[in-house]
Amino acid sequence: MTGVRVEADRERCVGAGHCVRSLPAVFDQDERDGRVLLLSAAPPAGLGDELHEVADLCPGRALTVHED
Repeated sequence: MTGVRVEADRERCVGAGHCVRSLPAVFDQDERDGRVLLLSAAPPAGLGDELHEVADLCPGRALTVHED
């Protein structure tokens, strides 16, 4: 794997915050509505496994990870 990209669909986000607690360098929560904020659409490739795990745990299925 040469790199990863992640997308966050704020409309699907339910504000559970699993992503923020798991990878705070990549995700944050909007203070106004609690929905996901993407801090880095192209995080380091070394986070690929963690990103896939976080996407799998997302109750709203709001996160998509792409391997480049």
